[in-house]
Amino acid sequence: MRSVLVLSALILAGFALSFAVSEYTLRLLNMAVIAAVAVIGLNFAFGYAGLISLGHSAFVGLGAYGLAILTTKADWSPWLAAIPAVAGTGLAAAALGYPLLRLKGHYLALATLGLNVSFSIVASNWIELTGGTNGIAQIPGLTLAGYKLDGEQTFLWFGLAVLALLGLAALAIHASRLGRAMMAVRDDETAAAMTGIDVTGVSVTAFVLSAIYAAIAGCLFAAHVHFVSPDDFNYAHSITFLSMLIVGGEGSVAGAIVGAALLTFLPEWLRVLGEGYLAFFGLMMLAILVFLPTGIAGLLRRWRRPALPPQDTAAGLDGAVSR
Repeated sequence: MRSVLVLSALILAGFALSFAVSEYTLRLLNMAVIAAVAVIGLNFAFGYAGLISLGHSAFVGLGAYGLAILTTKADWSPWLAAIPAVAGTGLAAAALGYPLLRLKGHYLALATLGLNVSFSIVASNWIELTGGTNGIAQIPGLTLAGYKLDGEQTFLWFGLAVLALLGLAALAIHASRLGRAMMAVRDDETAAAMTGIDVTGVSVTAFVLSAIYAAIAGCLFAAHVHFVSPDDFNYAHSITFLSMLIVGGEGSVAGAIVGAALLTFLPEWLRVLGEGYLAFFGLMMLAILVFLPTGIAGLLRRWRRPALPPQDTAAGLDGAVSR
């Protein structure tokens, strides 16, 4: 319930900001919402199941290109095109997951990084289908009940509604038997297998859920920007998604949203640094990994947890010794 309240507060904050900020800030908020959907998806693989994936942006690209191709070349409605785009991405993740997830740790990270690089190469060279480096333009926007969601404010409202639904679904999965199985696999695969958990099945499920959320983010991106190109989904974006999750706090839906928003706005806030922004970003990530390994969400959890009174601690120790 506390997680649901925090998620609701974040969604309401975004809705309130939509009435108080400039058009440019609204666009950044839309980018933050789209990134948050992708990062919540990455949280299934990295935060829940402990799978180090550096190919998340490739799944975002599959969803975006799927919607773009079907709407511009087959003249499908964006709503209808999103269904095969998301489903196809999920099937691709399932097909790739079984061989890839035999790898562990940095080997898995390198394999998923290679997957992202391969996606960029294919998208850049399959000119007949993807338009190559020129990308695909004039992607139609979304229309809801006859009302076009082309404006930054209206699209933000829609994006926040999608984010709320997907966030609640992620919280429900986290609290379910499947979510507990993912975390058991993350903590100790051998112990999880001994308790009867299908380690491979749970890992692939987390990988597929991650890809489905990424594809939804890709569809939102294509419908909002009306243009996709290979540079929008290269491996650098996968690293950015992972950074957002680490900054916000892995294993936390609210942390994923906060991390996505913070790292979306950070380049704008630090524009004064120019090229020095990259150095600052690197130092910031290093500091977070060293001093805040659980991210912003972990820091807030520590502040919220009441400290044990000294006399209770002493009594507990005395009781333990006497036993």
